[in-house]
Amino acid sequence: MPNILITADPRQTRELDLAEELALCYASPLRFVLMAYPWGEEHGHLAREAGPDQWQTAFLKDLGREVRERGFDGANAVPAVRMAVASGHGIGKSTLVAWIVNWIMSTRPFSQGTITANTFIQLQTKTWAAVQHWTNLCITAHWFRMTGNRMYHRDYPAKWFCSAQSSRPELSEGFAGQHAATSTSFYIFDEASAIDDKIYEVAEGGLVGGEPMIFLFGNPTRNSGRFHKVTFGSARPRWNHRSIDSRTSARSNKEQIAAWENDYGPESDFFRVRVRGLPPNASELQYIDLGRVNAAQMRERETLPDEPLVAGCDVSAGGAAWNVVRFRRGLNARPGADVPAPIRLAGEVGTREVMITKLADVLSRRAPAERVAMLFVDSAFGAPIVERLKVLGFDNVVEVNFGETHTPDHHFANMRSYMWNEMKEWLSRGAIDRNDEKLEVDLTSPGYHLNRSQQLVLESKQEMQARNVEPVDDADALALTFAQPVAPARPPERYQPPRGGSWMS
Repeated sequence: MPNILITADPRQTRELDLAEELALCYASPLRFVLMAYPWGEEHGHLAREAGPDQWQTAFLKDLGREVRERGFDGANAVPAVRMAVASGHGIGKSTLVAWIVNWIMSTRPFSQGTITANTFIQLQTKTWAAVQHWTNLCITAHWFRMTGNRMYHRDYPAKWFCSAQSSRPELSEGFAGQHAATSTSFYIFDEASAIDDKIYEVAEGGLVGGEPMIFLFGNPTRNSGRFHKVTFGSARPRWNHRSIDSRTSARSNKEQIAAWENDYGPESDFFRVRVRGLPPNASELQYIDLGRVNAAQMRERETLPDEPLVAGCDVSAGGAAWNVVRFRRGLNARPGADVPAPIRLAGEVGTREVMITKLADVLSRRAPAERVAMLFVDSAFGAPIVERLKVLGFDNVVEVNFGETHTPDHHFANMRSYMWNEMKEWLSRGAIDRNDEKLEVDLTSPGYHLNRSQQLVLESKQEMQARNVEPVDDADALALTFAQPVAPARPPERYQPPRGGSWMS
């Protein structure tokens, strides 16, 4: 009698085969990455890709070695895997983050993870977007569900997950309470140089049980803080760390790097941070630090009766840029009873005619809380708008040339640098909207350098665009309110001595 072979459900067979292969990837993230994605498949997303870049391969091999050295047995806790990468721009950090997430989630049942970044916009549009993209390509994509801020196993949503979490210091409790005693609790910090040290402190609480892991990535924009200590300072012995020069990456934009080298020089702080993956010689590359912005978000300021309402308008050239009008009254730029909410129109919507109508409406307001004492407009694309407003009879509108080299202070190369410095100083005392993520990102985006005349030069919009930074229209609009002093809305009453008697009566 011939043998009869009874076969299982083909889908179950495939899942068993997949599970066996993933078991072989437990301590080999490189094997996982090469197996889990459709490299080189014709007409696929990776049709022209053969696998990780050289630096990514070295990182994944090191990660596998770290896992093997600890030998987690599923019960007895092991020391945390701690890995950090300081790098230049455009080398594929977000892609590596996504691979790490997919590897951990696919090879470690009931793992729990948290991903954060320096800003909510960076987290949503870059870091988490990369996780979503690579998860969709992953061979285990059908195991998981993805939302705007969470990835979880379909059958165990509360026990097997990874979440995107804001790094705002006041939300640090979101990093507490994450434990996976029989699996892996992991944290990933993107653009880690600008993340507050308080977040690191809370995250450490999730690294005490099971097989914990923590990964830090970013441009080293500061020569202080936890990320600097890990990659270049006193904490280095406890971490597997490396610094990656963008020039060595196959994926970086070599033409842009050459332009930066020509414009800034290979020893400049800009080139050190954005290309070489080294910390700046100055205290930080960001012109306005996140701590200053966060303090302004939390501060309360009342306005005085005679403080003028000043408006700034950054006019878009179209495309991704926005037309933005922002308001400030003295030390208060937070929308409320005394400060109108900002006006934002997309570049393709806010045509010249629309902007003239909108600004004429702003200048026509007569309610005390909305009466604008002076409107400053960026002249690059706003000069015709200013001219038309003056024809309409508005004399409280001024054209400002960002590139003007004759500034009130010779230490600044142009008016934009001067106004941003005024705004930076103001932020140490002023108040801005707590919940305006766009303004927060804008304020902390530009770098700076000193020119040959030792004048401060703020990083231009074109330079930021070259490193994939969104236009900073909201911050430029607020900066315009510092173009020149504006007289009080009404002069204070003159002192009148008492009538009759002496000055002592």
